[in-house]
Amino acid sequence: MAKARNKRSVTIARHRTSISLEEPFWDALTGMARDDGKSIAGLVSEIDQARTDKGDGTSLSAALRLYVLERMKRGQTGNS
Repeated sequence: MAKARNKRSVTIARHRTSISLEEPFWDALTGMARDDGKSIAGLVSEIDQARTDKGDGTSLSAALRLYVLERMKRGQTGNS
């Protein structure tokens, strides 16, 4: 059974957007933002900018999941 996704609104590039992610991803992003001394919106904005710069058509929610996966692989879990 798939985990339910939670939708949250954040402001990036001066506009509100809704992002739907599973709660474990939100938890990880929250911890990572805290570890980096940033807000969730700030971290999401950085990930969104990198995604836009790549221009590969990756959705924002997919880019966020991939970011969390990459940081966890490097041992930066956001659990401090």
